[in-house]
Amino acid sequence: MILKGKKILIMGLRNKWSIAWGAAQAAYDQGAQIIFTYSSMEGKEKLEHLIAEIPNSTMYPCDVDEDSKIEKVFKTIKKEHGNIDGILHSIAHANAEDLKNDFINTTREGFSHANDISAYSLVAVCRYAKEILNPGSSVVSLTYIGSEKVLANYNVMGVAKAALECSIRYLADNLGKDDIRINAVSAGPIKTLSAKGIKDFSSMQTAVAEKAPLKRNVTAYEVGNVVAFLMSNMSASITGEVIHADNGFSIMGI
Repeated sequence: MILKGKKILIMGLRNKWSIAWGAAQAAYDQGAQIIFTYSSMEGKEKLEHLIAEIPNSTMYPCDVDEDSKIEKVFKTIKKEHGNIDGILHSIAHANAEDLKNDFINTTREGFSHANDISAYSLVAVCRYAKEILNPGSSVVSLTYIGSEKVLANYNVMGVAKAALECSIRYLADNLGKDDIRINAVSAGPIKTLSAKGIKDFSSMQTAVAEKAPLKRNVTAYEVGNVVAFLMSNMSASITGEVIHADNGFSIMGI
């Protein structure tokens, strides 16, 4: 029970197939109290039915396209729950056409949108969250190997994830003064709702299962276990890092 007594905020819950849900289950299994935020674009009733599977969990709407909305949700959480001990930032979005077309054809608006929602939102979240994070707290975000290597159809999202990873290093320096850590988990391909927007995604999973040392794809719950570890005191010396949870795929050559 490495998270016993801790309050963990899961930002970006979409459905039961999402990594956010796997992380919530893993954190709960390790003793944490779970708080969720979700985008107003998601069906509230559907998500309420889902989070009912985690006793004593609560949920708040939060769109990250405006700082005022982020500030508001943290003030609400502070009022209703007091300080918290960890945050999972599971938020990313790119326009569909910018994932289907060649990267060179990415629009200015599409480039700005992907980086705003997928990378800058973490900066804004940390700015407002640090006021309610206890000393020793941990922030975790999610990334993907498309930030490091060119992957077909990942395009502008790869650029946004690279910006996210670099932001984490600078945020680690800033947040460390308040005894707050921040890291990212680079997960292997998982069939989430977001993954459906990537053309030929199933072929990516097939390639990983064939090439990864463990010869299989990772699950959302397995990634969630890594998130739980990074939220716990067991990882107290780790900050500013990108941890790969992809069954070893990222270590393999061509």
